[in-house]
Amino acid sequence: MDHNVKISLRAARINAGLNQKEAADLLLIGTSTLQGYESGRRIPRWDLIQKMQEVYSIDCRYLKLTD
Repeated sequence: MDHNVKISLRAARINAGLNQKEAADLLLIGTSTLQGYESGRRIPRWDLIQKMQEVYSIDCRYLKLTD
């Protein structure tokens, strides 16, 4: 992956083939919490970012957490 490419949390979830409910369940968080992360209203903790990396099969260095 190009080091200059950043992927949003929403795009990472969609690329993983998950809807918000499925992703939230796998991440052990509420759907509204995930919506907050995807909209940029909230920033996930480091441990959750690491879990997103596993669930979404993406290197966390390429996640774009805010716009």
